Amino acid sequence: MIALADYPTSADDIDANWLTAALAPRHPGVSVTDVEVIDRHELTNAHAMLRVTYATAAGAPETMFCKLAPTDERRAAILATGMGEREARFYDSLAASMPMRVLNVHAARQDDETGLFVLLLEDLGASGCSVPDGTWGISADAAAVALEELAAFHARYFDAARRSAELSWVPVLGPGSRYGADMLRYGIDNHRDRLTDAFVAVSEAYIADQAALHALWHEGPPTVIHGDPHLGNLFLDGSRVGFLDWGIINVNTPMRDVSYLMTMAMQPEDRRAAERDLLRSYLQALAAAGGPRISFDEAWQAHRIHASYTVPASCQVVTFPANASPGRRVFADSFLARAQACLDDLDAVGALRDRGIPI
Repeated sequence: MIALADYPTSADDIDANWLTAALAPRHPGVSVTDVEVIDRHELTNAHAMLRVTYATAAGAPETMFCKLAPTDERRAAILATGMGEREARFYDSLAASMPMRVLNVHAARQDDETGLFVLLLEDLGASGCSVPDGTWGISADAAAVALEELAAFHARYFDAARRSAELSWVPVLGPGSRYGADMLRYGIDNHRDRLTDAFVAVSEAYIADQAALHALWHEGPPTVIHGDPHLGNLFLDGSRVGFLDWGIINVNTPMRDVSYLMTMAMQPEDRRAAERDLLRSYLQALAAAGGPRISFDEAWQAHRIHASYTVPASCQVVTFPANASPGRRVFADSFLARAQACLDDLDAVGALRDRGIPI
C-alpha cells in the first residue's frame, strides 16, 4: 500500500519532488523542477490543470490534467463510492489495451483501503481535441465508429472466467443509496413545470422502487461496460469519439452503453434519424467480434427500457442549482432536454409498464 503522504490533498500539494516520483514509472529519467496550477474546478472530483517545468522531460508533457478526490465536505462520500479508485485502476491496468480512444495516462495511483487516488492525464486542449459544451452532440457517423469500438471492448469480457482473472476489481453496481431518489423528489416538488409528464412518471417509479428498475437495467448478457458515456464524458479527436471518466466501469448488459451513448451524446434529431441503423450496426459488430448474437427486437426493447435510466442520471440536473455557472446551466439544460426527448420518443413509460412496473 502506498503511504498516505503520497496522496496530495489538493493540486497545490503537488511539488516537483512528488511529481518526479509519480511520473517516473511511465517517463523514466524525468526530473521536474517546478509545478504551477493554472486552472482548477470542483465538480464531482477536484480537477486541475498543471504546467510543469523540467530539467529532463523524458517525454512527459508541459501540461497535464490532474484529478483528485474533492476537497470540500463531499470528500468522504465521494471516496466511499470507489469511483476514483476504479478509474485509477482502469488507467493503470486496462487503458493501454483499449480498442477505443481514451486519455493517455502519465500517473495513476489508488489506495484500496482509503479510496484515495491521484490521476495525471492527457491535456485534451494541448492534443487539439474538442470537448462538448452541451450545444452540440456527436454525429451519427462518429457514433457508428464509437459503437463499433465499444462492441470490440464488450466482446472481450462476456466470459465470466476472463472477467474474474483479469478484472476482478470491476463490480456489479446495484441500486445504491437514496441519493438520486431524494434529488428527483426535490426536483418534482420544486420544479415540476420544467419536467415532462414522462420524466415525472419514471421519477416516481424510481423513488418508489429503485431495485425493480435496476433489475430491468441489468437484464441481458453481462460484460464489462463504461457505464456512463453521456456527452460530458466524451471528447472528439478529429472525428473519433474518445471516452472519459471511467469511474463507473462495471459489469452489466452492453445495452447500457449503447442506449446511453445514443440518447445522451447525440442531438435528439440525429438520434431519431439514425438510432435503428446504429443499433443494427452495433449488433453486427458485437457478433463479428465474438460476442453473443442479440436480435434487433431484443435490443430495441432494451433500448426503450434503458431510456428510463436517463431519469436518475439527471438527478443533479433537476435540482436546478441557483449558483450554477452559465456554462454549467447550458450543459445541464442540454442534458435534461436529451433525457426528456428520449423518454417520449421511445415510449419508455410504456416499455416499463409492459414489464410490470406500476407507472
